[in-house]
Amino acid sequence: MPAPPPAASKPPHTAGPGAGLVRADGRIDPGSNPYWSQSDITVRVKKPLTSLTVELRVARSGEVADTGNWRSLPAEDFEVSVRERDGVLVYRWTLRAGRTVPAGRYVFAGQYNHPAGQRDARDDTYVLDAGALGERGQWKGEFE
Repeated sequence: MPAPPPAASKPPHTAGPGAGLVRADGRIDPGSNPYWSQSDITVRVKKPLTSLTVELRVARSGEVADTGNWRSLPAEDFEVSVRERDGVLVYRWTLRAGRTVPAGRYVFAGQYNHPAGQRDARDDTYVLDAGALGERGQWKGEFE
């Protein structure tokens, strides 16, 4: 008897309208360990942006506690919030009014403690909302 076909898997990202502005990939940083992890979102900006919001949602499977965050763009250009909402640890970076993100490649990272062992990130997600000179774009993704 032949084996059943493999289950369809969902793509690691979804481009929304105007996705020509940004693209992104999510991964767990290789420097993570059995008690602490860092989720990296690598963002590729194709045109200078006048608005950008990056949201990382870490599923709280077990106890997950924020230990920090960073971005490769200047800290003073972003408002940052970290909170728990509906059982999810949410990191949000929002570009301040009057600031611009030049075309290029950037990283946004959330850091957290978790129960011992390799953490399963398959329920973690991210969303980018971007704007530039009358264009809007969105990119959604998951961690591989």
